[in-house]
Amino acid sequence: MLPLDKIESLAARYEEIEALLCLPEVVSDSDKLRELTTERADLQELVQTFGRFREVKEQRAGAEEMLADPELAELAEAELAALDTETEELEAKLKLLLLPKDPNDERDTILEIRAAAGGEEAALFAADLFRMYCRYAESQGWTLEIMSMSQASAGGIKEVIAAVKGDQVYSRLRFEGGVHRVQRVPATESQGRIHTSTASVAVLPEATEVEVAIDEKDLKITKTSAGGAGGQHVNRTYSAINLTHIPTGIQIRSEEQRSQHQNLARAMQILRAKLMDMARAEQDQAIGDERRSMVGTGDRAEKIRTYNYPQNRVTDHRIQLNLHKLESIMEGDIDELVGALRAHHQAALLEEQSKEAF
Repeated sequence: MLPLDKIESLAARYEEIEALLCLPEVVSDSDKLRELTTERADLQELVQTFGRFREVKEQRAGAEEMLADPELAELAEAELAALDTETEELEAKLKLLLLPKDPNDERDTILEIRAAAGGEEAALFAADLFRMYCRYAESQGWTLEIMSMSQASAGGIKEVIAAVKGDQVYSRLRFEGGVHRVQRVPATESQGRIHTSTASVAVLPEATEVEVAIDEKDLKITKTSAGGAGGQHVNRTYSAINLTHIPTGIQIRSEEQRSQHQNLARAMQILRAKLMDMARAEQDQAIGDERRSMVGTGDRAEKIRTYNYPQNRVTDHRIQLNLHKLESIMEGDIDELVGALRAHHQAALLEEQSKEAF
């Protein structure tokens, strides 16, 4: 059942915001203007959906009156059936829109991919995963910028960290965190045997300096010459940064930028995201087993997905989804996976919310 009182209260707040945004004192206050504009944007879809919900209710009342007229009864029954279907759809949508939003959903994201078990084949798979996410980011109109990369000798990637910026990046990538497994015949395998390798993916919402305070005394910073891509300038100057956060032991190397200042800024950006992720993991641990069982815990110890090349199959183990289109998925066509995981997460939240209501 819909909490109509709550929805009507939110709709009234939306109208109040609309009026406030017309006031000169609000327009001249950039912070207040930004705050109210954001709040209005968060409420807009809910209010519009509720407006249509009320329209459908009114139309249904009119159709019921038509049932008394024998000449219009058949038409009224057909209209009532269509309106009842739309009512169910609108109710379901309103329930989803009322779910508490993850405060990180609108954030840009730090994407980290590491080769795990499997040696050079794992590094090649990590490179394939990174290419998949690059293609997906491109299809979404996002920007993806490499912050740090360590390449393997056979052409794969030992580790890559990238900043992904755009509309709802974290909300769409958040369920990609975990261990990804590949089953295929490596190019170096002469006898055609299938090997299993893994790579880990971490998806971290970006954190600001205000949210994560870092004491300079807790940092160990070493400046070294950069290696790899970058040309003579990079290799000739001490532009690379090795950053260690002493309390946690987190180590970050940044060498993709041309100056120490830029590389240090990137390393600090990654560190803030990692520290915020650690804090969130501690909070999740305190919440309890039921909520931790939902999709989206981001536990990198979980084996979340298998890419089986001989069978042209991708399996997401969390929701038991099998897709026989591995080639297109590796080209960045992961919308079906993303959508299914988000829908599963929302269903779990709705179930939890209904339990709390009783």
